[in-house]
Amino acid sequence: MGFIQAAIGAIGGTLADQWIDFLTPPDNVPQTAVVFPAVPQGQNAGRGSNVRGSENVITNGSKIVVPEGFGLLTFQDGGITNFVGEAGGYIFSDTDQQAKSFFTGGGIFSSTLTSSWERFKYGGQPGVQHLAFYVNLKEIPNNRFGTQGPIYWDDRYLGTQAGAVTRGSYTLKVVDPILFAKAIVPAAYLTQNAGIFDLSAVDNPVSEQLFNEVVGSLAAAFSRYTNDGERGNRISAIQGDALGFARSLSSVVEEHYRWTDERGITIHAAALLAIEYDAPTAKLLEDVQKADALAGGRGDSFLRQSAARGIQAAGETGGGDGLAFMGMGMNAAGGALGGLMQNQPGQPQAPQQGAAQPAAAPAAPSAADQIREAKSMLDEGLITQEDFDALKRKALGL
Repeated sequence: MGFIQAAIGAIGGTLADQWIDFLTPPDNVPQTAVVFPAVPQGQNAGRGSNVRGSENVITNGSKIVVPEGFGLLTFQDGGITNFVGEAGGYIFSDTDQQAKSFFTGGGIFSSTLTSSWERFKYGGQPGVQHLAFYVNLKEIPNNRFGTQGPIYWDDRYLGTQAGAVTRGSYTLKVVDPILFAKAIVPAAYLTQNAGIFDLSAVDNPVSEQLFNEVVGSLAAAFSRYTNDGERGNRISAIQGDALGFARSLSSVVEEHYRWTDERGITIHAAALLAIEYDAPTAKLLEDVQKADALAGGRGDSFLRQSAARGIQAAGETGGGDGLAFMGMGMNAAGGALGGLMQNQPGQPQAPQQGAAQPAAAPAAPSAADQIREAKSMLDEGLITQEDFDALKRKALGL
């Protein structure tokens, strides 16, 4: 008892012309529908159309079409009698010894599928009616999640606990249709004339349960992502790394709730639509941005710009000491600053007996050196032309 494969590949108009009665998925099935009954078609100008509602019953000789991206399950008395996971046209037979009960087509199924078939298959009796249902094997989109309050995770990059309110969505895939149907689909959706099992339906109890489990996994998923060295441990990268975040979220969900092993589904992709950090985390991220801005060559540019402002101020007040820093390295400037601090009023001036005499102060840069340094800062945009002209006159004693 099982199915005989009648056609592979092109299964549209050709079979509609050859078969007077056959079953197909219903029209206009939502993208978020996962399980739905097979619908009988009748001959109509060479093409099929729905004529008898959702009487998803097959008997000996029934013909059925399995489109790409769908699987087919048949039931008898609540037991699974056949599974077809390979696109094509099929004829059901309860007498042909060559008929098969299990077609996989080498698709994208979980390794659990074969064991699920052996666990749940039901032999049935010849001549008894079987109920036929399609299972959507494509990505099921628009599964949304969100938190009402902040979630908290240990962030190794920040070195402390971080928190945020977040929302997003994920897509899931059915990787073991047999396990999915037996473990999580309510019995009311596996009966004659059953409705469409749609995860986006407001009153769908399964989607609510999945929502709660995903939200309950978010904190651990954030922690796993930020503590993964391959991604730089930065929470700021998570919104632009949908696949990386999906892997973290899927692994946590599988660890806590065993979606693949016990329900036959998995998170395929995920995206964070918004992250609103709490005040302490936002402040930490602001400090990280400042530290990044001061790193490397950009930090050196900022320091030179600060030095230029100091030189400009010295020129405006008539002081010449600031010019002595031009042409000197940062170490020399640091030493000069230390000397100035020691020579403040009230500080001891004379060195202790036996102490090493301080090295002679470096000679002030020549006028040419001062002008070259000022020109370099002008070219880099650190000072204005007016500042350069003033410094040049100062160096030349004009």
